[in-house]
Amino acid sequence: MSASRTWDSEFLSRSAAFEVLRGVVRDLDLSAWPPAAALTHQAKRLAPPGAKPISFVETDFVGTEPVDALSYEERIYRRGEVLCRPEDWHDFLNALVWMAFPEAKAALNARHIAELAKEAPGQRGRARDALTLFDEGGAIVCSTDSRMLGLIRAFQWKELFWRQRERFQASTRVFIFGHAMYHKLLDPFLGVSALALLHEVPNEFLALPLEGQLLHAGSATAERLEDASTLATPRDLAPFPVLGVPGWFAANHEEYFYDNQNYFRPGRMRAARAAEAIQSRHS
Repeated sequence: MSASRTWDSEFLSRSAAFEVLRGVVRDLDLSAWPPAAALTHQAKRLAPPGAKPISFVETDFVGTEPVDALSYEERIYRRGEVLCRPEDWHDFLNALVWMAFPEAKAALNARHIAELAKEAPGQRGRARDALTLFDEGGAIVCSTDSRMLGLIRAFQWKELFWRQRERFQASTRVFIFGHAMYHKLLDPFLGVSALALLHEVPNEFLALPLEGQLLHAGSATAERLEDASTLATPRDLAPFPVLGVPGWFAANHEEYFYDNQNYFRPGRMRAARAAEAIQSRHS
């Protein structure tokens, strides 16, 4: 069902993780693939004051320099144009993430451009690897409880998701940022994991409606990304097995689910494994 050109108007019901995107598709006609013009109109309608204008431009490109000498990231930075293949889940979901987190996506793009300026022709630094991994496979974790964030950093998954389940649910919100992650969650498989930025937030965060939480999470992420020391390497991202989030996967209501150490790994994965199946067209 998640093949690139097979449309599913009920895709938002696939997982609770799609809650982030439900608000941005409001008023979009989802009876068929929304064209780029409709996505552009929706993005402009939802853009907060002062946000960089973004338009989605249909293309059938393959490769890193699809239309002219401008790279994918340079085109966004200079022209505000996000290339978007028609009837393609990956690019459609990317457009929705631009609507949900416009400030963070713009900051990520600006960092790409800044890092490109530092690199010699034909070279690619670790910072751009980290930025791409976050763009494609990232999650934003906001918690009022520093202990929950500590358990994530320590890979204490059963403690986090099972033994401290109520505390986790009461204090912590997980927002999928990477469009490749959403693509995978259309048809989730045991093994799908994100790479997360962690934010400790004030107690008032939890009282905000979802739209307010997303605005706060996006602004906090943008602020972090503006600092060149953030995501200097992929190891700055925290591996996060998203199917462990209560309610995000049917099997995780049973304790035994969290005993699978092939998925809930007890230590940091090697960068090659962390990047597995995350393919970037945007270098």
